[in-house]
Amino acid sequence: MFNKKETKRTVCARIPTNAGEFQLCVYETFDDKEHLSISMGEVKGEEDVFVRVHSECFTGDVLGSQRCDCGEQLQTAMEIIAGKGAGVLLYLRQEGRGIGLVEKMKAYNLQDEGYDTVEANLMLGHQADERDYTVAAEMLQNLRVKSIRLITNNPAKINALKELGINVSNRVALEPTVNEENEKYLHTKVQRMNHLLSLNAVSVG
Repeated sequence: MFNKKETKRTVCARIPTNAGEFQLCVYETFDDKEHLSISMGEVKGEEDVFVRVHSECFTGDVLGSQRCDCGEQLQTAMEIIAGKGAGVLLYLRQEGRGIGLVEKMKAYNLQDEGYDTVEANLMLGHQADERDYTVAAEMLQNLRVKSIRLITNNPAKINALKELGINVSNRVALEPTVNEENEKYLHTKVQRMNHLLSLNAVSVG
């Protein structure tokens, strides 16, 4: 276990983006990673706040990799929040579903040999998903939101936040753009990780 210390904001700054103007805040947390909140509007004391809990994905978020839908999810969530005029995106430093960038690259190489994302992680000695949402719950408590509409397709994320005391009042779906590179990845999400996606309704781009 980590040495327990209070999760708190350390510094914030105005960040103008293509989706709108957000407030970016860096958090000091118990795991000594720089987790971020990207917020718009007033959320303190509010109910049904639109929230995206997004795990870092360098390849998708920064490079625009088509192997996953992470970058698209990040941008769409920011657009949803901007469209509502208020909400929060929590950016957690949990690369590769918690296994880190080096291990994620090894998993990519195994996927290129024909294994799916779950099989690749297990072959490397990891769990299918090693993420922990404790810090997300503490950040939401710090922001003092009363309840959230969680922007996600992942039921495990919903359940984890509920178990950590977060009132998840509703789920907002994220429909992916399916392409030849991410089609197997997305189907694995549905078939092996129970993600709430209707891929039959989405054509391959």
